[in-house]
Amino acid sequence: MGKIIIVAGANGNLGKRICKSLLEKGAVVKALVRNNADSKKIAELESLGLKVFPVDYSDIQTLSGICLDAHCVVSALAGLKDVIIDTQKQLLDAAVSAGVRRFIPSDYSLDFTNFNDGENRNLDLRREFHTYLDAQPIAPTSIFNGAFMDMLTGEFPMIAFSKKRITYWGDARHEMGFTTMDDTANFTAYAALDDCTPRYLRIAGHNISPKELKKVMNNISGSTFELMRMGAPKRLARLIKIVRFLSPQKNKLYPAWQGMQYMLNMIDNRASLKSIDNDRYPEIQWTKADDLLSKHYQTLNL
Repeated sequence: MGKIIIVAGANGNLGKRICKSLLEKGAVVKALVRNNADSKKIAELESLGLKVFPVDYSDIQTLSGICLDAHCVVSALAGLKDVIIDTQKQLLDAAVSAGVRRFIPSDYSLDFTNFNDGENRNLDLRREFHTYLDAQPIAPTSIFNGAFMDMLTGEFPMIAFSKKRITYWGDARHEMGFTTMDDTANFTAYAALDDCTPRYLRIAGHNISPKELKKVMNNISGSTFELMRMGAPKRLARLIKIVRFLSPQKNKLYPAWQGMQYMLNMIDNRASLKSIDNDRYPEIQWTKADDLLSKHYQTLNL
């Protein structure tokens, strides 16, 4: 019988991928979903071979019982303060009460340890949770994967496929770390099953600059993509303030200004990784931007 791994937020995009990867590695996965989760999503998880537990995260006693004998609790929860801090605290308290050895929080972002409070709302919440996490008698491991490479196909507004344009802020030679959701999930699964991991693990499926993205798209399309500089980082910072003032959307997880904050962080030298842990699990074949963008480009009717 494999190690028991708890995955919170198992019905989310990343959570489901983590569960699948854990099953492939022989783990016994207990998938946590909220007790009001869609029945179809629960059935889909069960069809994968998962043990699904609809839970009320405020019920620490019941949650602790589910966590008994687990090797690691993995959080793939997504949300604002009520989730990243409050719900994760409840999950963590249950894990500690059950004697779970290890905890992987829902970070999955660029390495924010060198950034200051107030620079990125969503990263501030994760850093605040860390102060509570690091005070608990459990071994935590945060996984930093840069940005999800999948977002280059639409949600991360760098590549205008139809206009054959690469837009960027700052220096066109500045490399940014991107990792696909599948590779992030696969790495997380390996880390969850590991007996001993460091406090932080940093990965990047592909470190690539806007200038290099232009070359990739030229090769894929057989035509010429142009670089379009939007301005300096200071200009982006000013624009963020304006957009946030005009459209605060405080209760929205990813308002426009939040994505702009993340871009500002990505082009900051503090986000550059001096070393990465890609080789920790040599079985992983990392997806490059060339592969992901080539497959996406073939689906476009251009």
